[in-house]
Amino acid sequence: MDYLIRRALPQDLDAAGRLTVDVFVGDGFTAPTSQYVEHLRDAERRAREAELLVAVDADDQVLGCVTFAVGGTEWADIAEPHEGEIRMLATAAAARGRGVGAALVRASITRSRDLGLAGMAFSTRPEMTTAHRIYERLGFRRTPARDWAPYPGMDLMVYTMVF
Repeated sequence: MDYLIRRALPQDLDAAGRLTVDVFVGDGFTAPTSQYVEHLRDAERRAREAELLVAVDADDQVLGCVTFAVGGTEWADIAEPHEGEIRMLATAAAARGRGVGAALVRASITRSRDLGLAGMAFSTRPEMTTAHRIYERLGFRRTPARDWAPYPGMDLMVYTMVF
């Protein structure tokens, strides 16, 4: 592995915010005019109010990031208080295929366990098939009974893992 996974440092925040927007907008998951873009860009808030994990290379360039939250907190959409949740998993196009996304998810699993949580639950869009393969390979299971829609037309699938 030629990168390190760690909590974001202040110098990582701008790059993490840009990367998240680049991935979500560039890959067609979020419209460039959506209000959600500013939410994606605000890595400083994610780091302050939840946990922002980053993958960085030897030059401290941000290759990927994910927001980790405990269920029942502001940044958790679907997780219950005994579960951890990931949000906004993003890997730079140039870093794909190197295991960055999987490493960030594994770090989130470790964080959940370290906090004594019973498992994880999180939402994903149906079209995020590359991420689904990562989740399934790491042991997450689809949990259709928990699928939901934050607003009409935005259907989200839920994946869970019990420890």
